[in-house]
Amino acid sequence: MKLTITPQVLAWFKEEINLGENQGIRFFGKVYGKTQVHEGFSVGMSVDSPENPLFSETINGILFFIEENDEWFFKGYDLTVDYNEQLKEPAFIFKEI
Repeated sequence: MKLTITPQVLAWFKEEINLGENQGIRFFGKVYGKTQVHEGFSVGMSVDSPENPLFSETINGILFFIEENDEWFFKGYDLTVDYNEQLKEPAFIFKEI
């Protein structure tokens, strides 16, 4: 799995999210909603500290991660996190690998 954070959404995270020491942005699968590859589930995100990261990457001082227990949601896909100008929020794009 590969996680891509676009420069536009990185700027949004820097402006909108306050992180404490050892905290980052966690992405996870949550019930309700849909993605282009999941029906009934959408991408959640939270400010959290990693416990058992499946994937983690620090970009410009911000830690982004996915926990091992969320592998079921991301398995077989690369995830790009972009910025939706119309909604003024992150957009999640899955690509099958």
